[in-house]
Amino acid sequence: MATRIKVKRILELLEKDLSANEIAKTYSISKHSIHAVRARASELGISYGNAKEQSEEELYELFFPDRVCSQNIYLLPDYEYVHKELRKVGVTLKLLHDEYAEDCRKAGKIAVGYSKFCKDYGKFTGTRNFANHIIHKPGDRIEVDWSGPTMSYYDRSRRKNITVYLFVADLVYSRLAYVEPTLRMDQMSWMNCSINMWEFYGGVSRIIVCDNLKTGVIAHPQEGEIVLNSEYEALASYYQTAVLPAAVKAPRQKNSTEGTVGDIASSIIAKLRNRRFYSFQDLSDAVSQKLKEHNEAPFEKRGGSRIEVFINEEKDCLRPLPAVRYEIGEWVYGRKVQLNSHVQFEKNFYSCPHEYIGRKVDLRVTPSSVSIYLDGERLKTHPRFSPGLSNRYRTDGIDLPNGSGFTEWTPERILSWASSIGMATGIAISRILESRDYPEQSFNSALAVLRLSKTYSAKRLETACEMAIRTIYSPRYAHLKAILSSGQDELYMTRITVNAMEAKGCLRGADYYRNVIDKGVDDGSDR
Repeated sequence: MATRIKVKRILELLEKDLSANEIAKTYSISKHSIHAVRARASELGISYGNAKEQSEEELYELFFPDRVCSQNIYLLPDYEYVHKELRKVGVTLKLLHDEYAEDCRKAGKIAVGYSKFCKDYGKFTGTRNFANHIIHKPGDRIEVDWSGPTMSYYDRSRRKNITVYLFVADLVYSRLAYVEPTLRMDQMSWMNCSINMWEFYGGVSRIIVCDNLKTGVIAHPQEGEIVLNSEYEALASYYQTAVLPAAVKAPRQKNSTEGTVGDIASSIIAKLRNRRFYSFQDLSDAVSQKLKEHNEAPFEKRGGSRIEVFINEEKDCLRPLPAVRYEIGEWVYGRKVQLNSHVQFEKNFYSCPHEYIGRKVDLRVTPSSVSIYLDGERLKTHPRFSPGLSNRYRTDGIDLPNGSGFTEWTPERILSWASSIGMATGIAISRILESRDYPEQSFNSALAVLRLSKTYSAKRLETACEMAIRTIYSPRYAHLKAILSSGQDELYMTRITVNAMEAKGCLRGADYYRNVIDKGVDDGSDR
């Protein structure tokens, strides 16, 4: 079955001024779908701003009520002519497509769309090993990578050299470089370096181009869907930039960073090769100083220096940083929404809209928050409980069912079950339900108690509750389970029977008392 067009996602990305080409490469969305959504949005007068409250399903039905497959016959462009014309000053693919479309209209033919025009031209240049001339724009893109060459410092306590890796970034227009030493080449280091990089530049470029490293890109097949690291994609989305992995075996698509890595190797690593460092901090300080010298050095074939071009021409073109620094988190997958509308994490509970009871959701956990996601869409975010706390609840009242839509358990149904077992059980369960701000928070605790009646019988549970509520105001599963598993409820009933018979003046033979003593039952003689 064909995958439905993600109308809402496409509208959001179009509002960020991303081209169809960039959206298709980054998010594996068909360019045809992007153009179809853009055209239909224009026709309906809809933008992401006035559609973000609607669901994907609603938007799809609105945009494509009578979706049908169709095929068109196009008059193919002359890409030899396109490639030749692009060498001329001021000529762009957009201009050439407009001219081509006009020629098609005059000839009564059908023109291919702009995205297909660009895609097919890319294939044309690739098959002929042509190199497209790239004109960089201020604030447009940053290219990032790990440096191949590494550095090291000597750890005296461990008596060994510690390898240090270099994260390298290049702001393509000004060529302003950013380099950060790190002890690991893992996802956490990559994320932290990316955040520090944007803060170093004081803004965010429209696009970030990375190599096909696992810390950023999980899979980039020559054919098929590009799979980005989910946390890296979330980071890019937070900073309002698009991640474009460089094409496989296509270094020309990332030539700036490849050149910067070589420059850094010469300007930093080579210049520090004769210095011996005894701490990571000393090495980092030396790298920062050499990076400053590198960025302030005059260009050989261009006026000014990297920092001068950045300040005068590029800095104001960057998008502003978010007001709040991004928090790096971890993902926890496949957590079930319990019947009390909560999801458990680290022995604590966080509410989720009750429509998703029974569904499996994913959690994105940061040091300060827990966010609940379903199929990539955020359902809820709560402040995270401090480490060491347990059995605590974060509950938003609007997440809980109002009664009409709740199909399985209600406080009334639970209390009815408890009362059918006995008065003491009813009291115990009602106290459990009253112990939380919302009864739904106690559903699991109450049901755990009631299910003991299936294991030990309703009569024994009633006895255990009667015993427990004499000393514990709100007994829980652990208390009652301990009573039942040890048989204390049966001993309690025996005492009651004995006391009742004695109150009536019943005489017992020696055999009865012998049995009582053998069983360890208190006959009350010491009172």
